[in-house]
Amino acid sequence: MRSKTIVTLAASALLPGLAFAQTTTPAKLDSGDTAWMLTSSMLVLLMTIPGLALFYGGMVRAKNLLSVLMQCFAITALVTVLWVVYGYSMAFDATGMAAGTTGLHSFVGGLGRAMLAGLAPGSLYNTVPEAVFVMFQMTFAIITPALIVGAIAERMKFSALLVFTALWFTVVYLPMAHMVWGGPGSFLGDLGVIDFAGGTVVHINAGIAGLVGCLVIGKRRGYPTTPMPPHNLGYTLVGASMLWLGWFGFNAGSAVAANGSAGMAMLVTQIATAAAAIGWTAVEWLTHRRPSVLGIASGAVAGLVAITPAAGTCGPGGALLIGFAAGIVCFFCATRLKRRFGYDDSLDVFGVHAVAGIIGALLTGPFAAHALGGFGTVTDLGLSLWVQLKGVAFTVVYSGVLSYAIFKGIAVTMGLRVDEEQEQVGLDIALHEERGYNLS
Repeated sequence: MRSKTIVTLAASALLPGLAFAQTTTPAKLDSGDTAWMLTSSMLVLLMTIPGLALFYGGMVRAKNLLSVLMQCFAITALVTVLWVVYGYSMAFDATGMAAGTTGLHSFVGGLGRAMLAGLAPGSLYNTVPEAVFVMFQMTFAIITPALIVGAIAERMKFSALLVFTALWFTVVYLPMAHMVWGGPGSFLGDLGVIDFAGGTVVHINAGIAGLVGCLVIGKRRGYPTTPMPPHNLGYTLVGASMLWLGWFGFNAGSAVAANGSAGMAMLVTQIATAAAAIGWTAVEWLTHRRPSVLGIASGAVAGLVAITPAAGTCGPGGALLIGFAAGIVCFFCATRLKRRFGYDDSLDVFGVHAVAGIIGALLTGPFAAHALGGFGTVTDLGLSLWVQLKGVAFTVVYSGVLSYAIFKGIAVTMGLRVDEEQEQVGLDIALHEERGYNLS
């Protein structure tokens, strides 16, 4: 009975969003769906450049502004090329997969679609051109490793970052995307894990990698005794605003259609984001006696992250509670928890993305139930929470172990961080021979 319930969860709650088995009935192009997915793809790309780039860029010191912008921009270009060469195939090639059967291709796709083999203008994915679906999924693949930049900002070599990105994208992101969204026969999909738009694949995955990275590479010189305040919170707030806007493409676009599911996903995204911003600000106000611009921006991002896996199945009430929980918990994780353990997660990638991703992923199952205002088919709240917990635990272990291996391998072979003089001068001058500001 339990296995039957899990399969039902997977088939009815996961597949309508980003679990992507091709339809068995002949597909027909829908111009409305296509227009929305074209728009969504642009919105998600906007999240990385310039959204995430500005969000992170404003939080670093002025001498490192360009380095962060360059990293986000370069990752966008690098992942685009890798996605075409083999990424799309490894993530979504369903050859050799069957529901309920576990094998190699339950964990990673094959290379049958390498170089986008078989893609033509008339190729369809459900009701949209497959080229649009390829582009939409590419933007997810781009932003995920870019999120990790925030954890190791201001001290990692640019060359090492590029090598890390290529390796991590290949052995961590692509298998995770396939295991969750690969359709019937995918490991976590068959388990019944619900992840509408990337709580496990994107945010927990990147957040854990970021924590591992900042531990392996070490603290910034002078941290935590030397003040390292954000140099331009205006950039950060503008970047957060772009992330908020772009996230509608991220979540509502994950319906892969212009329909009621997309509309509800958009609404609950707005609700959870606002609730998290208020939750973080309220706790910060009570704790520090004043609300901050950085706090409300960070709270909003926490809400965006937390609602991501639940956006296709939870209702407005669930979104409100998920958002408040994320804002409050992430505030303490990004402040007290980080101080307590002393790790230098520069821009709180773990404290916001991993923690909010875990909160959202765990609450996705219960809040998909009609009894709690959701729109999924969950009837056993305890079972759904257990399934989600297994998905979270697997993601933490998988990302943590492989990310550690990649970081350590690079550290041994080519080195991870710049030398002391370069870090003191700043990465803009040391690595790129440019300044973010020329005021003379």
